[in-house]
Amino acid sequence: MQEYIEKNRDRFLNELLDLLRIPSVSADSKFKPDMLKAAEYVRDRIAEAGADRAEIFETEGHPVVYGEKIIDPALPTVLVYGHYDVQPADPYELWNSPPFEPVIKNDRIYARGACDDKGQFYMHIKALEIMLATGTLACNVKVMIEGEEEIGSSNLGTFIRKYKEMLQCDTILISDTSIIANDVPSIETGLRGLTYVEVEVVGANRDLHSGVYGGGVANPVNVLCEMIASLKDENGHITIPGFYDKVQELSASERAALNAAPFDLEEYKRDLDIDDVTGERGYTTIERTSVRPTLDVNGIWGGYIGEGAKTVLPSKAHAKISMRLVPHQNDDEICEIFTKHFESIAPASVKVKVVPHHGGLPYVTPTDSVEYRAAELAMEESFGKKPIPTRGGGSIPIVALFEQELGCKSILMGFGLDIDALHSPNESYGLFNYYKGIETIPLFFKHYATLKK
Repeated sequence: MQEYIEKNRDRFLNELLDLLRIPSVSADSKFKPDMLKAAEYVRDRIAEAGADRAEIFETEGHPVVYGEKIIDPALPTVLVYGHYDVQPADPYELWNSPPFEPVIKNDRIYARGACDDKGQFYMHIKALEIMLATGTLACNVKVMIEGEEEIGSSNLGTFIRKYKEMLQCDTILISDTSIIANDVPSIETGLRGLTYVEVEVVGANRDLHSGVYGGGVANPVNVLCEMIASLKDENGHITIPGFYDKVQELSASERAALNAAPFDLEEYKRDLDIDDVTGERGYTTIERTSVRPTLDVNGIWGGYIGEGAKTVLPSKAHAKISMRLVPHQNDDEICEIFTKHFESIAPASVKVKVVPHHGGLPYVTPTDSVEYRAAELAMEESFGKKPIPTRGGGSIPIVALFEQELGCKSILMGFGLDIDALHSPNESYGLFNYYKGIETIPLFFKHYATLKK
């Protein structure tokens, strides 16, 4: 296997670079032709890897790519999930190189989607090629790569329910997460859920002269800032009534195990160029970013933001707000109580509207399952040390639905790093991580087939 990787090392990289050149931004309609182009590219590479079936399925939004290689119906089946859509690259001026013109520097690939998730799901396509070329494929393989993960996977649930029989499997393997470090492998055993909304605050029926009306008419930007500020208290605790009602509190032993993972707070601050961390009082940074719920403003705007000065009271102000959720919070319930609370704290001088965008449930996978054990053995074999179980702070909205609809657990065996700058300018993915993933994935299939006997 390693010999095959080395022989095809340059081709494996160049194929990924070609995929990264396609600006498959699902959130922006101007990139719709590129979304289809990316789907076609993925389909063709799955077919070339040796799949018996490789197709594009249309949805109400962006298409889903599906492929499969069934070698023996009696063997266990692994469904590989990933997404070919990427986050918007804005602001472009903060990139050191164009986001869709990948460059390699210091053994890292710099491009939008390099890690999230093109570099990570493409490892699976190359792993399938290797297993088929070397005659080592030990399980049946199904591959489903979607194009709407970055906008909430709103059409994937319908797709799964429609093609439930086609998607039947024993486990789902996902590489859209990270490891602690290249010499400290880890497997994420949980993800936070998500509720994402956009709020609008409206004052007068038009922008007003700030001298003529200032002090007498509500300024929606001021009001919005005051409302947002009230959503947390001085301890970093979210003030929305009922927000914490279903939060699963970890035991002292569980918290101790979580905090046993290697973490250097001073290095963390240096990397982010900050003087101090913040968050909910009484919890560590590891806990705040993985097992505690959050509320954050992702964007805020209103009034005049062009060059120079324009003295106005804006008519409207807007903000995008995300809430990361933990077991057993429900994204629909949180959206409902947020909306009710936000409307209730609005002064009579303005009107407020809350528009839900997307969401997803939190997810936890057991560490005593056959699937987790197979991933653990695979990483231990490729890295030379046993991986540490961790909890992830991000969200993959579809994972909980997989269990609900397909009745099986997902394994989050990712290879990214915290330095990869996901969703930020200058996103990157290490060459070590890319090739290590290609090396490790076939080992998962080997161990899974053995453990399932």
